[in-house]
Amino acid sequence: MALYQARITLNLIEVELKHKPDAMLALSPKGTVPVLALPTGEVLDESRDILFWALAQADPDAWLAPCLALINALIDECDQVFKPWLDRYKYHVGYPDHSPEHYRSQAVQTLNAWDARLRESEFLLGSKPSAADVALFPFVRQFANVDRFWFDSQQDLQALRHWLRYWLEHPTFVAIMDKRLEFSFSEAP
Repeated sequence: MALYQARITLNLIEVELKHKPDAMLALSPKGTVPVLALPTGEVLDESRDILFWALAQADPDAWLAPCLALINALIDECDQVFKPWLDRYKYHVGYPDHSPEHYRSQAVQTLNAWDARLRESEFLLGSKPSAADVALFPFVRQFANVDRFWFDSQQDLQALRHWLRYWLEHPTFVAIMDKRLEFSFSEAP
């Protein structure tokens, strides 16, 4: 979303992670996506780095305007606390020590904190969208999609559900999800 927002022209290459192309591994040996190869030869292979780089090029809606320390703190909370529980909930077959409901309840603790923030303001860091919202909403979307019926029925997460709906309907998200129209694609080498 940040790349689109900043109007960065790019060639998007879809990668099947079961068959990682050698060209991708040459750029980023860790073999994860996303990977952004800049014209300067620099390679960014962390979503946060790509987000901040893109918005440093152009930030028309001031997504970086709130305190960068707060943006980073929320992204850290997502990466270090929420995402491990999300992965266990989403891929619970690979984590047989506990039930999916156990993993979900652990993840919900973070969602409750985010919901509390959203009851106080429209977005995670105030009255306007920020890079924190853009970084976190895809993970909330993943969580919601594990069991959409359960997620939609939770009275305790009303503000979070409203916020997620906002981002799912956001013109930038809608545009990037229709990849044929907004980015050029090529086959993985």
